[in-house]
Amino acid sequence: MSPATRSGSTRKVAVVGVALSDCGRVDEATPYTLHAQAARRALADSGLSRDVIDGIASAGLGTLAPVEVAEYLGLRPRWVDSTSVGGATWEVMAAHAADAIAAGHANAVLLVYGSTARADIKARRRTSNLSFGARGPLQFEVPYGHSLIAKYAMAARRHMHEYGTTLEQLASVAVQARTNAATNPDAMFRDPITVDEVLDGPMIADPFTKLHCCIRSDGGCAVLLVAEDYVADCASEPVWVLGAGEHVSHTTMSEWDDFTVSPAAVSGRLAFERAGVTPGEIDVAEIYDAFTYMTLVTLEDLGFCEKGEGGPFVEKGRLLRDGGLPTNTDGGGLSAQHPGMRGLFLLVEAVRQLRGQAGAGQVRRADGTLPELAVASGTGGWFCSSGTVVLGR
Repeated sequence: MSPATRSGSTRKVAVVGVALSDCGRVDEATPYTLHAQAARRALADSGLSRDVIDGIASAGLGTLAPVEVAEYLGLRPRWVDSTSVGGATWEVMAAHAADAIAAGHANAVLLVYGSTARADIKARRRTSNLSFGARGPLQFEVPYGHSLIAKYAMAARRHMHEYGTTLEQLASVAVQARTNAATNPDAMFRDPITVDEVLDGPMIADPFTKLHCCIRSDGGCAVLLVAEDYVADCASEPVWVLGAGEHVSHTTMSEWDDFTVSPAAVSGRLAFERAGVTPGEIDVAEIYDAFTYMTLVTLEDLGFCEKGEGGPFVEKGRLLRDGGLPTNTDGGGLSAQHPGMRGLFLLVEAVRQLRGQAGAGQVRRADGTLPELAVASGTGGWFCSSGTVVLGR
């Protein structure tokens, strides 16, 4: 798959370095440590010197992110991005970085993230929170006690009402994610689960039981994007950014036009159009999965099935590594790791799959060859934002 030139650009853009920091249960590290681990490993993966990095994108850490992260890493970037739109942050940042590199505003941009969300709660350095805040438009909903998970649960119930989606279909998303995690040594949970075990678990927010919800872990990762000029000097095979899209839709539930449509319906369409490919050509999908319903509705909105058909689509093993559409091949946020804004992990796994570096979890096409096209789609807030990136070899 030859790289596509983005509209109005002069340079093609490739991902040449990806890595995870230590993940899962990491009790002795700070978030800055995880940022540094991931950055060093991604740079080593690329084979480039850190001197080439002239751009950095980071969010969620420090008072002046990404200034503090850049200083900690010993970088002095001339291009920065601190976009923060929840789980979609990293796909949106990747789109911004690709545009900047294509236009010549930067040559090599590092996207880096790290969080000790799990360890902080275990050590009582923080507690769980019910809402994102009570200022601005949110003040009109917070008094009613809507937690983030409750908003996802209401959306799932609406989909069930409108289209007949069943709890068993939603549960199958979690079961398939756990099956995919079984061969991933970096996954936090790898023991198999059944649909009945998902349904019989403790209720968190109706209809979601515990296993419908993402895990809480520590961890970080990094992705290095560069201009095509640098590819010849890299140690790894380039994966090209073919197209990207972003979209925000609402922050208050009362302003959400349709609970069964996510902003991926717009970001996905833009990404596929700009990449010049169709959903039917995609070999691997990495979808943000804070909850099982998120996977199902995002698959619909990206065009892998018609609206309302997500329930039947996810049944019968279609999301498994050897299924019709391998999805969340590392186990996703439901089983592998979820330290917070997980969107960057989607890009790491997509790149590894396209390179053929996923080990026992490697996807292969029907003819035995490596996948050629992957999509990573992140979602932020309570379906408030979406970023979608199409990648190709």
